[in-house]
Amino acid sequence: METIASEGASALLALSHELAESVEQAGRAVVAVHGHPRIPSSGVHWRQGVIVTADHTIKRDEEISVGLPDGRKISALLAGRDASTDLAVLKLQEVEFPRAERDDAVSLRVGHVVLAVARPGERGLSASWGVISALGGPWRTWYGGQVDQFIRVDLTLYPGFSGGPLVDAHGRVVGINTSGPRGMVLTLPCTTVDRVVGQLLENGRIAQGYLGVGMQPVRLPEALQRTLNLPGAGGVIIVAVEPESPAERAGLLIGDVVVALDGVPVSDTADVQGVLGPERVGSTVGASIMRAGQLAERVITVGERPQRGR
Repeated sequence: METIASEGASALLALSHELAESVEQAGRAVVAVHGHPRIPSSGVHWRQGVIVTADHTIKRDEEISVGLPDGRKISALLAGRDASTDLAVLKLQEVEFPRAERDDAVSLRVGHVVLAVARPGERGLSASWGVISALGGPWRTWYGGQVDQFIRVDLTLYPGFSGGPLVDAHGRVVGINTSGPRGMVLTLPCTTVDRVVGQLLENGRIAQGYLGVGMQPVRLPEALQRTLNLPGAGGVIIVAVEPESPAERAGLLIGDVVVALDGVPVSDTADVQGVLGPERVGSTVGASIMRAGQLAERVITVGERPQRGR
């Protein structure tokens, strides 16, 4: 029994050392980002001189500084931000320190042990550990951003952890952590971060399609579905139309029920967001609407979503 207990203690000690080494390895590329009046967030040295962090933690466009692993604090330039994926990119001038060692998140499995690594201000490195609790395919965020893989993590994001990396047991970065609804911890995989970083460095922003309406799902009576030969069992009812918006110019009204876009049935606001990617800005979309018990067709020229205020 003593031998078994000793072997168990040795294995636990070895695991502890390995996790500590993983934190230290990843932490060489983790910085503190001072873009908030109170609590700094974390960021990752993604490319040479390029820091990635969570967009929602950057509350100003100027006077942003970064705390480096060696203790120095230097100025950073906001190169671009994208609220739809909650990513922001900062640029540093003439500074050398390690970049993140990255791995493809497709190697992850539910149950894998992972670590959230952060550098929240002057306290040095911090870490939180947990497991991958759910994986899935591509999805769109609540603001229409396209994410290549759904990754939900069961761990605690303490204050200052948003924008820091999710790290596997080998110390490799597999994505950027951010907070989701109801306290959910979500990770944006490296493939998504790479794509967004490239677009932000080139353009400073990522265009999102915009109709200018407030919507909510609605289920339609079966008799009405049969009478009008509707494409689905529901739609989205328009509860607000912004002045001078693409929707208003196309003649949409409060109370209209959108049942299809470009012939594809819609039953939720996520279905609408699915046709409003960056490639649709400036193009037209055909909207099948139900108004006063009758079907009608409208053509909407998709606009560009205004940048959200900070």
